[in-house]
Amino acid sequence: MPFAVLLVGLGIELSPMHFVYTGPLLTAMPPLAALTMGPLGTLSAAMGAGAVSTTSATIHHSWGEGQIYSNLLGLLVVSVACVTISNVMRRRRKHEMDQVRRVSEAAQDVLLRPVSPHLGPLRAASIYLAAESGARIGGDLYEAVQTRYGVRVIVGDVRGKGLPAVHAAAAVLGAFREAAHYEKDLAEVVDHCAAAVRRQRAADHDEDYRMECFVTAVVAEVTDESQVQLINRGHPAPLVLREGRVCALDAGVPMPPLGLEDLMPTLPVAPESHAFEPGDRLLLYTDGVVEARDDRGEFFPLPEVMEAVDAATPGQFLDELHQRLIGHTRDFLKDDVALIVIDRVPECVREGVPLAHPSGQGHAP
Repeated sequence: MPFAVLLVGLGIELSPMHFVYTGPLLTAMPPLAALTMGPLGTLSAAMGAGAVSTTSATIHHSWGEGQIYSNLLGLLVVSVACVTISNVMRRRRKHEMDQVRRVSEAAQDVLLRPVSPHLGPLRAASIYLAAESGARIGGDLYEAVQTRYGVRVIVGDVRGKGLPAVHAAAAVLGAFREAAHYEKDLAEVVDHCAAAVRRQRAADHDEDYRMECFVTAVVAEVTDESQVQLINRGHPAPLVLREGRVCALDAGVPMPPLGLEDLMPTLPVAPESHAFEPGDRLLLYTDGVVEARDDRGEFFPLPEVMEAVDAATPGQFLDELHQRLIGHTRDFLKDDVALIVIDRVPECVREGVPLAHPSGQGHAP
């Protein structure tokens, strides 16, 4: 905007309308630039205004008049003040953003801490990508904990964004972390999470959000047996990579998301069992992954990418998956992304004997 106005002022001075007095208009350009452009932009606008004034004075032979010197002096004073103020404000904003970033990092460490890489007979890794610019946490959630009943995992997605979604995610995670250690029945753990959603919804001051708040989630339990127990509450089906092929662990009986239990008064009690054998790789994720689109509107092909990634460890697998997802979307995510990958490590690997990793293309360390 300041430079567009400077061009207008220059056009007036070079046209037959040069009798129009543009001095006040040019003097106002540094303050206008200081609002959004920072010290360098403010200085550029000031120099542009000075160049237009000197050009006008030269063309119209105004150097002998006192008005041009008054205009230049006023422009100099205003420019110095604006550049100084803009520099001070830039430093203040940077300091405030650094504080916000530190608080955000602390909140993420509490709410979405990375999962432990070693969970008994399992190896795990996690990643979270917030779609909102500058944010580190959002409405997606994950956790994996080792309990006396086995390793229990949750991945979920809160409807909506912003602080209400963060509050709901925190409520679900708090309930899961507590119940996972004390409830033997996996269905009871899920019930605690559902109750937390209902309590959070009742306490929210936003009427629209209170009426529509729910959380899709999948809760898993992995024991020493070659199985994984799953309860899926309206969430995308987990994927298992076995011998280079991916299969989806679809729910036999569809169930509503957490917080919408009234839609299905009689919910199945027992979790569903699926094979999860030594050497398998299990991926739990949110819909921000499979719904990510490229420039042509094509969805991210998660199963195909899982089969193509050649990574020995869960951390390496997620790093490669992350890079492919960013490349697919050109670093523009429309929704938050949360992923947890879990490998069931064979006994021979745990004892130090190398074995082909789940993709069938390499060796585990």
